[in-house]
Amino acid sequence: MTEPVRFADIPLYEGWGAPYRVEADVLDLELIAGTPPADLNGRLYRCGPDRQYPPLFKDDIFIDGEGMVHMWTIDNGHVDYRSRWVRNERFLLQEAARRSLFGRYRNRYTNDPSVAGKDQSPANTSTLWHGKRLLVLKEDALPMEIDPDTLAVKGYHHYQGKVNAVSMTAHPKMDYARNELLSFSYQAQGDATTDFLFHVIDANGDIVHQIAFHMPYPAMVHDFAITDTHLIVPFFPMMTDMNVVKQGGPYYQWHPDKQVHVAIVPRRGTADQIRWFKGAACSAGHMMNAFNEGDLLHLDLCLYEGNCFPFFPAADGSPYIPAPPFLTRMTFNLAGNDDSYTKKQLGPVACEMPQIDERYNGKPYRYGYTICFQHPRRTSRLGRWDVQTGTVTFWDPGPDSSVGEAKFVPRGPGEGNGYLLLPVNRLNEMRSDLAILDAMDIEAGPIALYKMPTRVKASFHGCWVPQETLQTGLYNYP
Repeated sequence: MTEPVRFADIPLYEGWGAPYRVEADVLDLELIAGTPPADLNGRLYRCGPDRQYPPLFKDDIFIDGEGMVHMWTIDNGHVDYRSRWVRNERFLLQEAARRSLFGRYRNRYTNDPSVAGKDQSPANTSTLWHGKRLLVLKEDALPMEIDPDTLAVKGYHHYQGKVNAVSMTAHPKMDYARNELLSFSYQAQGDATTDFLFHVIDANGDIVHQIAFHMPYPAMVHDFAITDTHLIVPFFPMMTDMNVVKQGGPYYQWHPDKQVHVAIVPRRGTADQIRWFKGAACSAGHMMNAFNEGDLLHLDLCLYEGNCFPFFPAADGSPYIPAPPFLTRMTFNLAGNDDSYTKKQLGPVACEMPQIDERYNGKPYRYGYTICFQHPRRTSRLGRWDVQTGTVTFWDPGPDSSVGEAKFVPRGPGEGNGYLLLPVNRLNEMRSDLAILDAMDIEAGPIALYKMPTRVKASFHGCWVPQETLQTGLYNYP
């Protein structure tokens, strides 16, 4: 007889953080405010972690929960909601055993012996529509294809075996003008390897260009950026030490004594064309955008002047020092003769999960959208940034509420002409809403607000797929 299911009485599982573990189907969410836009039809997909069973170790970290995919179908003002577990190998093995079998985050040496050599990815970070496939992304594995209607798992997508890597990023970039996907793998040949592999994938899902090179150390590379001409890949000193991992320790450790390294290379370039830039230790999880200005390349990101992950300790044993993330511009001079770069903070508001009008990926832009933190820290509001003036406007979802990452949906020509779709957490009511805002005027509040009887416990990132694109596989944005 296996032990009864009982989650530990720890802060991680209190209140909103309590495991939800529910798959749901809700036909016709209740419209509680506003008027639905007539021209907004398609699907919003998101993915995030939840806990299938109590973890093997009580010092669990929330990013290691099993993947749950969320889907909102918007059709002429009607909104239907569906959520499903990502039933990959890890999930099915644990379902059969009726308990957790996988140990600390990405540390295969802490897994139950019965799952040695099995897939340990929780498949829980983002969703992507490309090449007529809906993919769930987690940077420790290759993309997992799921059915766009039922959300049932189809299996890993290997790009016809042409990806010479064990994983791909959860943060690829779409070039919507070309229907082209730019993606990468870090530690591409396995744990703690320094192999880095970049891919250009065309509208049919075929790999048409690759660049392979070695990282300066076995880093975590959660995100990267593109311009019209180049890739920008920051390597922050969050590293894997296999001696520590094999002893049951954390998969990543922060190294404050090491430098940041940034690789800049043409999008259709080769490894010998990389320009390397270096700077003092800092970190970031997410990039907002990058663009060219003559010989200058600008990278805007939510930058922490320290360790951005409190659950990955410092290698030297020093205590964690909180470092709030501020929207910051790194500037690199490709015509210069040294390897330094400059940093400029773009505003005074701590923020995360940056998004833009993705038609402007890699291009000069003006507007961005972030989660902006408030006090108490569990609440948050949506911020709209004007990166040219450094000003921020806000939408506050109300008391005891927080916002998820906003997804921009184009409405017509011109930057920022569109809608923002985002989940809203009603923390005291233990349920969620879906908000639709005018991206040009978020202060006015939702154009339409839909009440959900269920809770979207956590969802990191996602994608919007217009109704037409679901049929053709191609984006045709104005």
